Amino acid sequence: MTILVAEDDHAVRSLIRMSLEGGGYGVAEAKDGLEAYEIFCSQPVDLCLLDVMMPKLDGFNLLRKIRERSKVPVIFLTARAEGMDMVLGLGLGADDYMAKPFSADELLARVGAHLRRSLEYGSVNENASDIIVYGQLSIDRKTYTAAKNGVPLAMGAKEYKLLLHFMENPERVFTKRQLYSAVWEENDWYDDNTVMVHISRLRGHIEEEPGNPRYLKTIRGVGYKLHFTGEKP
Repeated sequence: MTILVAEDDHAVRSLIRMSLEGGGYGVAEAKDGLEAYEIFCSQPVDLCLLDVMMPKLDGFNLLRKIRERSKVPVIFLTARAEGMDMVLGLGLGADDYMAKPFSADELLARVGAHLRRSLEYGSVNENASDIIVYGQLSIDRKTYTAAKNGVPLAMGAKEYKLLLHFMENPERVFTKRQLYSAVWEENDWYDDNTVMVHISRLRGHIEEEPGNPRYLKTIRGVGYKLHFTGEKP
Protein backbone atom coordinates (compact mmCIF):
# COMPACT_ATOMS: atom_id res chain seq x y z
CA MET A 1 0.00 0.00 0.00
CA THR A 2 1.24 3.50 -0.83
CA ILE A 3 1.41 6.34 1.71
CA LEU A 4 1.73 9.94 0.50
CA VAL A 5 3.97 11.96 2.84
CA ALA A 6 3.79 15.76 2.43
CA GLU A 7 6.38 17.42 4.67
CA ASP A 8 8.68 20.35 3.89
CA ASP A 9 11.35 19.38 6.46
CA HIS A 10 13.70 16.98 4.66
CA ALA A 11 14.98 15.35 7.86
CA VAL A 12 11.49 14.70 9.22
CA ARG A 13 10.31 13.46 5.85
CA SER A 14 13.23 11.02 5.65
CA LEU A 15 12.52 9.65 9.13
CA ILE A 16 8.86 9.15 8.27
CA ARG A 17 9.79 7.40 5.02
CA MET A 18 12.20 5.03 6.77
CA SER A 19 9.60 4.22 9.42
CA LEU A 20 6.91 3.49 6.85
CA GLU A 21 9.19 1.46 4.60
CA GLY A 22 10.27 -0.50 7.68
CA GLY A 23 6.59 -1.27 8.22
CA GLY A 24 6.25 -2.61 4.68
CA TYR A 25 4.59 0.40 3.03
CA GLY A 26 5.43 2.13 -0.21
CA VAL A 27 6.07 5.87 0.14
CA ALA A 28 5.51 8.82 -2.20
CA GLU A 29 7.25 11.95 -0.91
CA ALA A 30 6.41 15.62 -1.48
CA LYS A 31 8.24 18.68 -0.15
CA ASP A 32 5.28 21.07 -0.51
CA GLY A 33 1.51 20.97 -0.82
CA LEU A 34 1.39 21.59 -4.57
CA GLU A 35 3.78 18.73 -5.31
CA ALA A 36 1.74 16.51 -2.99
CA TYR A 37 -1.47 17.27 -4.87
CA GLU A 38 0.19 16.54 -8.22
CA ILE A 39 1.34 13.17 -6.88
CA PHE A 40 -2.11 12.45 -5.46
CA CYS A 41 -3.69 13.10 -8.86
CA SER A 42 -1.15 11.02 -10.77
CA GLN A 43 -1.00 7.73 -8.88
CA PRO A 44 -3.02 5.56 -6.50
CA VAL A 45 -2.60 6.56 -2.84
CA ASP A 46 -4.01 4.60 0.11
CA LEU A 47 -3.39 7.13 2.91
CA CYS A 48 -2.03 10.69 3.21
CA LEU A 49 0.24 12.08 5.94
CA LEU A 50 0.13 15.87 5.66
CA ASP A 51 2.08 18.57 7.42
CA VAL A 52 -0.02 21.68 8.14
CA MET A 53 2.55 24.42 7.47
CA MET A 54 3.91 23.86 3.96
CA PRO A 55 4.95 26.20 1.13
CA LYS A 56 2.86 26.75 -2.01
CA LEU A 57 -0.21 24.97 -0.58
CA ASP A 58 -0.74 24.44 3.15
CA GLY A 59 -2.10 21.24 4.63
CA PHE A 60 -5.62 22.59 5.20
CA ASN A 61 -6.08 23.72 1.60
CA LEU A 62 -4.45 20.54 0.32
CA LEU A 63 -6.98 18.54 2.32
CA ARG A 64 -9.82 20.57 0.80
CA LYS A 65 -8.62 19.67 -2.69
CA ILE A 66 -8.16 16.00 -1.78
CA ARG A 67 -11.65 15.81 -0.32
CA GLU A 68 -13.13 17.15 -3.56
CA ARG A 69 -12.20 13.86 -5.21
CA SER A 70 -11.48 11.20 -2.57
CA LYS A 71 -12.30 9.81 0.88
CA VAL A 72 -8.76 8.44 1.32
CA PRO A 73 -7.67 8.48 5.01
CA VAL A 74 -5.76 11.65 5.94
CA ILE A 75 -3.63 12.14 9.04
CA PHE A 76 -2.20 15.57 9.89
CA LEU A 77 1.36 15.71 11.24
CA THR A 78 2.20 19.03 12.83
CA ALA A 79 4.02 20.85 15.58
CA ARG A 80 0.99 23.12 15.86
CA ALA A 81 -1.15 21.10 18.24
CA GLU A 82 -3.38 23.99 19.30
CA GLY A 83 -7.02 23.11 19.77
CA MET A 84 -8.32 25.33 16.97
CA ASP A 85 -5.95 23.75 14.44
CA MET A 86 -7.14 20.32 15.45
CA VAL A 87 -10.79 21.35 15.20
CA LEU A 88 -10.24 22.95 11.78
CA GLY A 89 -8.35 19.94 10.42
CA LEU A 90 -10.91 17.42 11.60
CA GLY A 91 -13.74 19.66 10.44
CA LEU A 92 -12.29 19.75 6.93
CA GLY A 93 -12.31 15.97 6.78
CA ALA A 94 -9.03 14.79 8.34
CA ASP A 95 -9.24 11.39 10.02
CA ASP A 96 -6.59 11.94 12.67
CA TYR A 97 -4.10 14.45 14.06
CA MET A 98 -0.60 13.68 15.37
CA ALA A 99 1.51 16.29 17.13
CA LYS A 100 5.27 16.30 16.56
CA PRO A 101 7.44 14.75 17.85
CA PHE A 102 5.95 11.26 17.62
CA SER A 103 7.46 7.81 17.70
CA ALA A 104 7.75 5.44 14.75
CA ASP A 105 5.67 2.88 16.65
CA GLU A 106 2.85 5.37 17.18
CA LEU A 107 2.97 6.42 13.52
CA LEU A 108 2.76 2.83 12.27
CA ALA A 109 -0.04 2.03 14.72
CA ARG A 110 -2.13 5.01 13.56
CA VAL A 111 -1.48 4.32 9.87
CA GLY A 112 -2.35 0.64 10.25
CA ALA A 113 -5.55 1.40 12.14
CA HIS A 114 -6.82 3.87 9.54
CA LEU A 115 -5.94 1.60 6.63
CA ARG A 116 -7.86 -1.26 8.25
CA ARG A 117 -10.90 0.95 8.75
CA SER A 118 -10.66 2.18 5.16
CA LEU A 119 -10.54 -1.39 3.83
CA GLU A 120 -13.44 -2.48 6.03
CA TYR A 121 -15.50 0.53 4.95
CA GLY A 122 -14.69 -0.07 1.31
CA SER A 123 -15.74 -3.70 1.51
CA VAL A 124 -19.27 -2.74 2.55
CA ASN A 125 -19.60 0.42 0.47
CA GLU A 126 -20.94 -0.76 -2.87
CA ASN A 127 -20.36 2.60 -4.53
CA ALA A 128 -16.67 2.69 -3.62
CA SER A 129 -15.65 0.28 -6.35
CA ASP A 130 -17.99 1.73 -8.99
CA ILE A 131 -16.20 5.05 -9.46
CA ILE A 132 -12.56 5.29 -10.56
CA VAL A 133 -10.71 8.61 -10.46
CA TYR A 134 -7.40 9.26 -12.23
CA GLY A 135 -6.06 12.78 -12.58
CA GLN A 136 -8.99 14.90 -13.75
CA LEU A 137 -10.78 11.88 -15.22
CA SER A 138 -13.50 9.84 -13.56
CA ILE A 139 -15.51 6.87 -14.73
CA ASP A 140 -18.60 5.25 -13.20
CA ARG A 141 -18.86 1.56 -13.96
CA LYS A 142 -22.42 1.37 -12.70
CA THR A 143 -23.86 4.08 -14.96
CA TYR A 144 -21.37 3.59 -17.84
CA THR A 145 -20.46 7.29 -17.80
CA ALA A 146 -17.16 9.18 -17.88
CA ALA A 147 -16.26 12.77 -17.02
CA LYS A 148 -13.35 15.18 -16.98
CA ASN A 149 -13.28 17.85 -14.29
CA GLY A 150 -16.86 16.78 -13.54
CA VAL A 151 -18.01 17.52 -17.10
CA PRO A 152 -19.60 14.46 -18.79
CA LEU A 153 -17.80 13.05 -21.82
CA ALA A 154 -20.01 11.92 -24.69
CA MET A 155 -18.17 8.97 -26.19
CA GLY A 156 -18.98 5.77 -28.02
CA ALA A 157 -19.12 2.35 -26.41
CA LYS A 158 -15.68 1.29 -27.63
CA GLU A 159 -14.01 4.50 -26.45
CA TYR A 160 -15.70 4.02 -23.05
CA LYS A 161 -14.44 0.43 -22.82
CA LEU A 162 -10.94 1.54 -23.79
CA LEU A 163 -10.92 4.27 -21.16
CA LEU A 164 -12.28 1.88 -18.52
CA HIS A 165 -9.58 -0.67 -19.36
CA PHE A 166 -6.85 1.95 -19.05
CA MET A 167 -8.25 3.44 -15.82
CA GLU A 168 -8.50 0.01 -14.24
CA ASN A 169 -4.81 -0.50 -15.11
CA PRO A 170 -3.05 2.90 -14.89
CA GLU A 171 0.66 3.05 -15.77
CA ARG A 172 0.48 -0.37 -17.47
CA VAL A 173 1.53 -0.60 -21.10
CA PHE A 174 -0.81 -2.50 -23.48
CA THR A 175 -0.06 -3.66 -27.00
CA LYS A 176 -2.65 -3.10 -29.73
CA ARG A 177 -3.37 -6.83 -29.72
CA GLN A 178 -4.04 -6.79 -25.96
CA LEU A 179 -6.36 -3.81 -26.30
CA TYR A 180 -8.23 -5.41 -29.18
CA SER A 181 -8.66 -8.59 -27.16
CA ALA A 182 -9.91 -6.69 -24.10
CA VAL A 183 -12.27 -4.27 -25.85
CA TRP A 184 -13.39 -6.13 -28.97
CA GLU A 185 -13.15 -9.52 -27.22
CA GLU A 186 -11.39 -11.14 -30.17
CA ASN A 187 -8.47 -13.43 -29.38
CA ASP A 188 -7.81 -15.03 -32.77
CA TRP A 189 -6.96 -11.87 -34.71
CA TYR A 190 -6.80 -8.10 -34.36
CA ASP A 191 -6.80 -4.95 -36.46
CA ASP A 192 -4.09 -2.34 -35.82
CA ASN A 193 -5.99 0.38 -37.66
CA THR A 194 -9.19 -0.17 -35.67
CA VAL A 195 -7.33 0.23 -32.38
CA MET A 196 -5.48 3.35 -33.57
CA VAL A 197 -8.69 4.99 -34.81
CA HIS A 198 -10.43 4.47 -31.47
CA ILE A 199 -7.36 5.60 -29.52
CA SER A 200 -7.44 8.80 -31.59
CA ARG A 201 -11.14 9.26 -30.85
CA LEU A 202 -10.59 8.67 -27.15
CA ARG A 203 -7.83 11.28 -27.08
CA GLY A 204 -10.23 13.68 -28.73
CA HIS A 205 -12.50 13.29 -25.71
CA ILE A 206 -10.00 13.33 -22.82
CA GLU A 207 -7.09 15.46 -24.05
CA GLU A 208 -6.90 19.24 -24.33
CA GLU A 209 -4.35 18.77 -27.12
CA PRO A 210 -4.76 15.29 -28.66
CA GLY A 211 -1.48 15.72 -30.55
CA ASN A 212 0.34 16.36 -27.25
CA PRO A 213 -1.44 13.99 -24.86
CA ARG A 214 -1.19 14.35 -21.09
CA TYR A 215 -3.01 11.12 -20.33
CA LEU A 216 -2.92 8.52 -23.08
CA LYS A 217 0.73 8.00 -24.01
CA THR A 218 2.14 6.18 -27.02
CA ILE A 219 5.03 3.87 -26.12
CA ARG A 220 6.87 3.58 -29.41
CA GLY A 221 7.22 0.06 -30.70
CA VAL A 222 5.06 -1.33 -27.90
CA GLY A 223 1.61 0.23 -27.51
CA TYR A 224 -0.16 2.64 -25.15
CA LYS A 225 -0.50 3.43 -21.47
CA LEU A 226 -2.46 5.80 -19.23
CA HIS A 227 0.02 8.09 -17.52
CA PHE A 228 -0.98 11.46 -16.04
CA THR A 229 1.65 14.19 -16.52
CA GLY A 230 -0.26 17.02 -14.88
CA GLU A 231 -2.66 19.72 -15.98
CA LYS A 232 -1.63 23.07 -17.37
CA PRO A 233 -1.58 25.85 -14.77
